[in-house]
Amino acid sequence: MSEPRTVPCLALSVTAAAKANNVSHDFFAEHVVSELRLVRRGRKKLVAVRELERWLEESGARVLGEVA
Repeated sequence: MSEPRTVPCLALSVTAAAKANNVSHDFFAEHVVSELRLVRRGRKKLVAVRELERWLEESGARVLGEVA
């Protein structure tokens, strides 16, 4: 028998993206979403995992730059 294949997650809902970053939906909506490129289809909003990774990398670099 072959093992079940998993499909990689390419995008998350805004709620799932907030959970993935360990913050509340309200915090994510207020402080993060405006800095992200979202995919919108109807009322659905998706955040690409790569977009979250880009945002984290840039945000982390910005904070490190301020400390130095």
